Amino acid sequence: MKKKILLPKRHILDSYVTNNFNNIRLGLLFFPFFILLLIVSFLFVKDIFSIEAYTQIQKDSFLYLNSKFSQFPDLQFNLTQLGDVIIFLPFLTIFIIYAPKFWHALLSSLFISGIISFVLKKLFAIPRPAAVFDNDSFLIMGNVLSGNTSLPSGHSIATFTILTSVFFAFIPKELRFKIIWFCSILIVGLIIVFTRVGVGAHYPLDVIIGSVIGCASALTGIFINKNYNPWIWIGNKKKYPLFIFVMFIWAIALINKIITTHLMVFYFSLASLVITLFIIINIYVKKQY
Repeated sequence: MKKKILLPKRHILDSYVTNNFNNIRLGLLFFPFFILLLIVSFLFVKDIFSIEAYTQIQKDSFLYLNSKFSQFPDLQFNLTQLGDVIIFLPFLTIFIIYAPKFWHALLSSLFISGIISFVLKKLFAIPRPAAVFDNDSFLIMGNVLSGNTSLPSGHSIATFTILTSVFFAFIPKELRFKIIWFCSILIVGLIIVFTRVGVGAHYPLDVIIGSVIGCASALTGIFINKNYNPWIWIGNKKKYPLFIFVMFIWAIALINKIITTHLMVFYFSLASLVITLFIIINIYVKKQY
């Protein structure tokens, strides 16, 4: 009879994430590419491949969604900040300790999504709503964004890159819980990304396309890390001083955001980061002594 190998508690969750990632098949990439194909087909049928047509066909839906979201200005302005990785990632830094495999895939995915976002924004050069529509006709929260960087939504790409990675990393085993997990992740993601329409920064198609690209980026990052893992050093206790230094700088950046913009989400993000920082320092000190 084989003896069971008892893993340290910090390794149990990491093994769970690794097993989940190993069970992912390449065929899953078909779904986001199929959605993108449908969107492209829709644009082709409607003959809206020009910048003017793309913006004008979405005018009514943009103004409608913007007006509906404007009923909850404080909530949506807090939620839209989660599209910024500097704000969202602190909630997940605890997994640097307990599930470093998750961070290996996540960083690869974010690197891929960042490149795609940069290239496509330059390629399409779609003007933001504030550059096309009368600014008095809709709600604008935060800075007025009027550059030619609307498509795709970078915040939406980042949000769904992160949430898709979370979904596959911690997906439950039972089908009923998988369905609940999927619906929860999807709803949270859609709420966050559509606040980009609510604050007047993007058109609806910007966030939909960005969300699909985020899903594809996450899956690609996971597949890449199966064979090539440039982030293998994450989780190594010898590297904890580096994490401590980065998190201190990160905390200072969040404190600066709190000072300049008193949003509740910044406080929660900072609290999450500080908790992880405390745990990492505690583990590292104990290791030394």
